Amino acid sequence: MKAVVFHSIGDIRLDEVPDPQIEQPTDAIVRLTASAICGTDLHIVRGTMRGMKPGTVLGHEGVGIVQEVGRDVRNLNRGDRVVIPSTIACGYCSYCRDGYYSQCDNSNPNGPESGTAFFGGPESSGPFHGLQAEWARVPFAAAGLVKLPEEVSDDQAILLSDIFPTAYFGATLAEIAAGDTVAIYGCGPVGQFAIASAKLLGAGRIFAVDTIESRLNMAREQGAEVIDFNAEDPTEAIKRLTGKIGVDRAIDAVGVDAVTARSGPAAKIDRNQKKHFAEEVKKVAPTTNPEGNNWIPGDAPSQALAWAVDSLAKAGTLSIIGVYSEDLESFPVGKAMNKNLTVNMGNCNHRTYISKLVDMVAVAPLIELKYSPKKNRSPLPLTLTKLSMSDNLGGSKLSSSHRHRQLGSSNQHRARMRWLSAALHVQAIFEDVCSIPGCACDQ
Repeated sequence: MKAVVFHSIGDIRLDEVPDPQIEQPTDAIVRLTASAICGTDLHIVRGTMRGMKPGTVLGHEGVGIVQEVGRDVRNLNRGDRVVIPSTIACGYCSYCRDGYYSQCDNSNPNGPESGTAFFGGPESSGPFHGLQAEWARVPFAAAGLVKLPEEVSDDQAILLSDIFPTAYFGATLAEIAAGDTVAIYGCGPVGQFAIASAKLLGAGRIFAVDTIESRLNMAREQGAEVIDFNAEDPTEAIKRLTGKIGVDRAIDAVGVDAVTARSGPAAKIDRNQKKHFAEEVKKVAPTTNPEGNNWIPGDAPSQALAWAVDSLAKAGTLSIIGVYSEDLESFPVGKAMNKNLTVNMGNCNHRTYISKLVDMVAVAPLIELKYSPKKNRSPLPLTLTKLSMSDNLGGSKLSSSHRHRQLGSSNQHRARMRWLSAALHVQAIFEDVCSIPGCACDQ
């Protein structure tokens, strides 16, 4: 079969490789019908995620058709259409049972203390051949693979393999509650879905920080208040726009390949800070192999973290879902401690969220998306066309004698409507996000 194969930093190729085979009774073989490039893949090729084994098939986002199952896979049949979670988990250890699938005790062959097992990653993650291929072996298939309804297309489903679950995971780590003010650093696909997820959880205001115009435009379409860090200092802007308080929650959707400002007030950093960033780059990416403007590591690995901590209000929460290698040891712990910040981070527990998100996306036919006729289209406001307060989406009409229950039911229904509208809004613009020069689905 053909597959995208890692040979060395900056050197990936489309090669002929052996077809995968059933190796364990819990395996399944899936024929891929959709795959995608993630920011993590770019970290690997740029050299900011080290330890890759040459010959590893890349990719950890996939949708496909089950072709064969091992004897212990009892819930899948040949021909089932499935989405493949990026992380690999057994489903039966104590961590999986508690929803921490990315910390599974059994999926990583390097041992339970070795960290997250995922497709197409470095040796420390398995390694497991990835999903940018015609076929893939999926370990622990019964616990991992999620069947897809006909209503969910491949284009929608591929976003449910990693991008949307990671963003929703990030919003939950941020502990977003109704009315919260949120800052999201990075407006690539994960950042766009983080905006949508924050809306689903009831955020009152959302600030979106990036510098690429098309990304900022999409964030604005979602209702976020955008900040271009090459035009103004993001922390100063956020403080000014929040009455010098800062945000309640912040999400880092950038990671180790962050860049510092090239112009504007934020570019005026002192020599010590520039030296610090340069030392970080040497540590996280000692070997690079750029090709023109491609495969160049970010010049300020901890920049998004620093901005996020500075922009948070006292007693706020920082969620870190951008990927960082173990080589990066910089974090403004003193500032975070003195502000009583809560810091939550980690690799997404994909299997915890995917089924829920699949069910949500399956109702897409109930919502009409209207677009402007321009070539570079931007979504117009979503129109709910077939839903009313009497529809069965978790709420129900109650008598006036149960007024408090009726209010709760209506709020629950409205929350579901926000969920549908926000998520499908991002689906509609995702294709344009991926067309951004230099984006390639980077976080």
